[in-house]
Amino acid sequence: MPVDPVLEVSELVQRVIREDGPALLFERPGGSQFPLAMNLFGATRRVELALGRDPREIGLELVEAIQRLNPPSLGAFWASRGFLARGRHLRTREVRRAPVQEVVEAPDLGRFPHVVSWPRDGGPFITWGPTLTADPLTGRRNFGLYRLQVFGPDQTGMHWQSLKGGRAHHFEAERFNRPLPAAVVLGGDPLTMMASILPLPEDFDELSFAGFFRDARTEVVRTIAGDLLVPATAEIILEGYVAPHERRTEGPFGDHYGHYSEAAEFPVFHVQRVTRRRDAIYPATIVGKPPQEDKFLGIAVGEMVGPLIRLVNPNVVDLYAYDAASFHNLLGVAVKERHPKEVLKTALALLGTGQLALTKVAVMVREDIPVRSFSALLRELWYRFEPAERMLLLPIGALDTLDYTSYVMHVGSKLVLDATGEPVTDRPPPASIADPAGADRRVVGHRLLEGGFLVVTVDREPRAVLETLLRWPGLGEVRFIAAVSRDVDLQDETSLLWGIFNRFDPVRDMIFSRQEFVGARPVYGGPIGIDCTWKDGYPVPVEMPPEIIRKVDQRWGEYFGKTGG
Repeated sequence: MPVDPVLEVSELVQRVIREDGPALLFERPGGSQFPLAMNLFGATRRVELALGRDPREIGLELVEAIQRLNPPSLGAFWASRGFLARGRHLRTREVRRAPVQEVVEAPDLGRFPHVVSWPRDGGPFITWGPTLTADPLTGRRNFGLYRLQVFGPDQTGMHWQSLKGGRAHHFEAERFNRPLPAAVVLGGDPLTMMASILPLPEDFDELSFAGFFRDARTEVVRTIAGDLLVPATAEIILEGYVAPHERRTEGPFGDHYGHYSEAAEFPVFHVQRVTRRRDAIYPATIVGKPPQEDKFLGIAVGEMVGPLIRLVNPNVVDLYAYDAASFHNLLGVAVKERHPKEVLKTALALLGTGQLALTKVAVMVREDIPVRSFSALLRELWYRFEPAERMLLLPIGALDTLDYTSYVMHVGSKLVLDATGEPVTDRPPPASIADPAGADRRVVGHRLLEGGFLVVTVDREPRAVLETLLRWPGLGEVRFIAAVSRDVDLQDETSLLWGIFNRFDPVRDMIFSRQEFVGARPVYGGPIGIDCTWKDGYPVPVEMPPEIIRKVDQRWGEYFGKTGG
């Protein structure tokens, strides 16, 4: 039964993810000769199957082995012999022949079932095509996942994102006015696919790490052009180059933030040839409002790499990037404070480490607090946070390329909330509150969360509403008031996290009850209002057209009532 890769597949796959459903294979997507594989990693159990075990075990093993070998000794080497033996798999193994080169043909990207995920997307996109490049100066390889808008039979956009390795390679190539050889890798064994999203240091080779995790070297084959080594297990390889100093309008695209990233100028990838298996399967994924498939991948990567943070920040006990806040926008960190203001030192170190440098809000808590619980973070903020001495507001820093809240690409403000110190109150947080609509009729809904964190739904003039509520005698004791738009479900934590943390810039959108300057230092006090509503100038949220929703409703039984699909 053919299923249209334009919107229909997207709506179907998202429903399956929300129902904790299986991976999907569409045998005849839109009439294409290439089957389409979706939702490959859309469940914790499938990620664990790909890795062979719980991802947290991998991270802990790495840390324990490195700590055991410091300082080195014969006993330590013997105790770590199994771990060290796996080091032989860190080198890739070049093979002369691979199934991915069974067919070599001229590029014709229109033959593949590229997905159109959302109605305002600028066109079809390759959404699960990691790009392999090599540094023009050192030859070191990078394997990273970027979206590629299909412009024609032999051209796509190349959406290099902030602080990504491929972008750094292209920067160096442009300095010498050279094209950058590139290969887009579609499909392959699960560990190789997952390697493309590992937030490793810039010069670390993702394909080598895949071999270490697999306990077997990653096999690579030289491209037909001879300029790159690509995974031999791949289904399809697009060989080509990214031209220097060439830009083309790419987008819009319904992205991880649940909004469209607007059209902008990005480099162009020129496809020179396609190599593939004879029976190649084309992979794709959908991104948008959480939950999506990237939830399970991002959590797994955090569990694998997160423990390594402890090697350079030994007082970090645990950390967790919240998937519903698009990972970068809310980070919980459990720390031991062994020296005065070590928490501040640790926060600044984390904000300068790899992909953590894109963090917008970091909440620092004591070592015994479960950072994976948003409610636990809020309780700690109630008892141990006050803005005068325990808040760091950075007006300018690096943000995710997809973040739109500062209205300036790549940069915006950051917020660190320190809830590790001595209690600032012994009073329990409020269990209820008077209806805020009694103070301002523009409030159309509210929910009081743990720790005196009040969320209000407003239709218009959110800043004026927040200012009214901050002065309202009936407010009672709350720490924060967050104003959100109607499309945020107050009863659903995933929706709340998405609606709050993806829609505010700390410097622009925080309102303080009290604010003064002591010399050049700003001092804040009292409850804090945060305007987390959708604002003019923000890209619009992604939304599926009603006719597509009805179509999937009507065909739901057909999708799973027959074999083939």
